[in-house]
Formats: sequence, structure tokens, C-alpha cells
Amino acid sequence: MNALCVDLDGTIISTDTLLESALAAAKINPFNLILMLLWLLKGRANLKKKIADIAIPEPAALPWREDVLDYIKEEKAKGREIVFATATQQRIADSIAEHLGIFDKVLASSAEHNLRSENKRKALVDLYGEKGFDYIGDSKADFKVWKFAANALVVQPSDSFLKKVKSITNVSKVFKHEHNKFRLIIKELRIYQWLKNLLVIIPLLLAHRLDSGLIGQSVLAFFAFGMTASFVYVLNDLLDLTSDRLHPRKRKRPLASGALSIPSTVIFSPLLLLGGATIAVFLLPANFAAALGVYFVLTTFYSFVLKRIVIVDVITLSSLYTLRLIAGALAVDVVMSAWLLAFSIFFFLSLAMVKRFTEIKVMIEENKTKLNGRGYETVDINLIQIFGMASGYISAMILTLYVNSSEVAPLYSTPEFLWPVALCLLFWISRIWFIATRGQMDDDPIVFTSKDPVSYIVGFIVLILVIGATI
Repeated sequence: MNALCVDLDGTIISTDTLLESALAAAKINPFNLILMLLWLLKGRANLKKKIADIAIPEPAALPWREDVLDYIKEEKAKGREIVFATATQQRIADSIAEHLGIFDKVLASSAEHNLRSENKRKALVDLYGEKGFDYIGDSKADFKVWKFAANALVVQPSDSFLKKVKSITNVSKVFKHEHNKFRLIIKELRIYQWLKNLLVIIPLLLAHRLDSGLIGQSVLAFFAFGMTASFVYVLNDLLDLTSDRLHPRKRKRPLASGALSIPSTVIFSPLLLLGGATIAVFLLPANFAAALGVYFVLTTFYSFVLKRIVIVDVITLSSLYTLRLIAGALAVDVVMSAWLLAFSIFFFLSLAMVKRFTEIKVMIEENKTKLNGRGYETVDINLIQIFGMASGYISAMILTLYVNSSEVAPLYSTPEFLWPVALCLLFWISRIWFIATRGQMDDDPIVFTSKDPVSYIVGFIVLILVIGATI
């Protein structure tokens, strides 16, 4: 019985360990990205070794192709020799082999030798001879190996790719899952999160300046923020692959699950940033472009550093919401009310606390003591709840003070109608915290709100009250 030789990247896992290790190294220190270019000058094998010295993927968190693994385990049970033949660095290969416990031999790259394509073919032919082994692979680099294998087992091939493999050797098995790539990209961009960017329209509405030109400016600002935010979501997911895979819901995201490849994501995501920047620079005021730039820098810094610092992370999230309001005001050249700024900071701080509270609650249910990729521990949950509820109620108090201020009279003919708005806000905030405490909250309260009928009813009541105050 021929030995069964197995590749790693794209074969038994639906990702690339070199790219994952590089992203992990960049998360530790972004300066490592520059060093990688220097390491690459001495060869790909040297690059792999240097990156592996800094960070290696956690085997338990990798997106495994279960159908391929099940087949390998079945062959192992029949007494077949299973050989792990991968171009990944030896340290990573040994870690994965130990985790799986199904390989009889491990062949991998060293600091001087990159076990890929021709080098892999030579190593396997030296061990088993021509046509003395079967090989499971997925990429063009495997053609030279398949040419000397008795049988090819091909993972996730296109029709043209499979046809080419069949032209050089016998194909004994194909592992393939159909994916709608366009749908995966839309899901990864998290278009539903663009709901948050409607905040850029709020300053125009509150200023009661609803002419078509300014509305057009607000719409452009909405899309500029949406595209920029989606780029940051992708960046954040790339940096959080390990922690997302250990999360019960986030592990289903396209990147975390491996359904969407890292290279394809790296190709399309910069186009979003370019689109957002183009709208901001050429179609909107310079002050708006500056605000969008601050948003991008702050969110990027959040992705690399701030998200791991307790309390600073939620204050940053709250500030990012408020920054949307400020940018919206700059887009249409209206004065931003200090009342709105104060309300926004405390209101969105409460929602950011809900998000962390929910994550910690999930962590407790899974008997973990520390939140992956964050600085929180299970013992923090009561403090988070207290801080969050207090922030929400403070935002309601700020609203009542605003209703009683001198700034209301010029904008509303019957400001008394605004008093019940504060009651609606108190009800909504209290209900959100009840839901979160009972474990019925999604990870993001904004997303939860978009699907919550009661929130729509409360919003409709608030809208009627505001209209009543205006006319």
C-alpha cells in the first residue's frame, strides 16, 4: 500500500500558515512587516524561520478541512503510512503534527531549505521512489509532486485546475465544497454594520436644514464612512483570526472559518479604503476628510493596540461613534451641539460596555477566565455592568437637561413633547441591559437593535414625539 503524503496549507487547513504567522507577528509589532521584506531577501525559507521565531499559529484554532482529515484518519486506521509533507516551517509542522497525532513522518522547511514544489518532489521520490506514494494537495506548486505520484488527491480545485492534474497523473479523489464568493465578501465587509454610519446624518436632521444639496453631502459622507469602516473590519478580522476562531459566533465569519482566503481579502479590501478616501477628498469638505482620517488612524490603532487595554477600548469605541457625528456636522457645515457630544459619549459608552459584558458572559459560560484578545477577566463582569448602566442613565439625564436648556426653543415650537423621549430612552437602555444580563444579546447591541421589533416601536414613538415638538 502506497504511503499517503499530505500537504498542509489549503489542504488539511483552509488557510496559509505563513500568512497567519505573518499577521500574528505584525499584530505583536507592526515594524515586523518591514523586517519581513529584509528577511525575504535571504530567501523564502529564511523568511519562514524568522516569522516562526516570533509567532506560530495555534493548532487548535486553525480552520481544519474535516472531510480531508476524516479521510486521512480512515486510511491511518487501515494501517497506511501517513506522511506530513509541508512547505511550512519545521516548528509549525511539528506543532500541528503533535496536535493531530496521525502522522508517521514529518517533512517540513528548515531555515536553509524550502520544502516546496521541486524540493518536495525530490524528498518524496528519494523516500518512496517514482509512483511509490499518493499525494494530497491543492496548489500549482503541487504539480511537480503529483507528476511523480501514483495517485493525486485534490482539494478544492477549479474545473480547469482539476483537468490539468488529470493530464499528468491519475486522480483518485477530489475534496470540494462550493462557496458563493460574492456572498462571502459581502458578509466579510459587514454591510449590516453600516447602520452605525447613519450617525453622520444626525447633525443635519437636528439642525433642521433638510435641503437636497446638504442631504446629498450627508449621503456621500455615509458611503465614505461605510467603505472605510468595512476596510477596518477586514483588517481587524485579519489580526484577530485566532481569538475569533475561539469565539462561538465569530468563528463563523468568512475569514475565521477559512471560507474566504487571506490573499483574496488582501486584494479587494484596499479598494474600499481607496473608495472612501476618494469620496472624502474630492467630493466633501476638507474638514470632513480630516475627520475621516482621524477615524481611520484611531480605528487602526484600536485594532493593533487599544482593544487590549481595559476601559480604554470601550472609551475608544464610544469616541468612534461620536466622531461619526462630528464628521457628519463637518460634511454639511453645521455647528455641532455640545449637548449632542456629551450625550453621544455616555450613550455609546453604555453600548460599548454591553458589547464587552456580553463577551465576558459567553466566556463565563465556556468556563474561561480571560477574554481572548482583550484585557478583561470574568471577575470584571459586575464592574462592566455597573459602568455601562450608569453611562446609559447619564445620557438620559443629559437629554433631559438639554430639553430644559435655552438652545431648544429656537429649534422646537413645542419642546414639551421632548420630555417623553427621555422616558423612552430610559426604557430602552434598561431593557437592553436586562436582555444582556439574561444572555439574550448578540455580540453587538447595534446589530441586535436592527433586528429587535421593540426597538423599532420605541424609535417610532420617539420620531412621532420629535415631529410633534417641531410642528
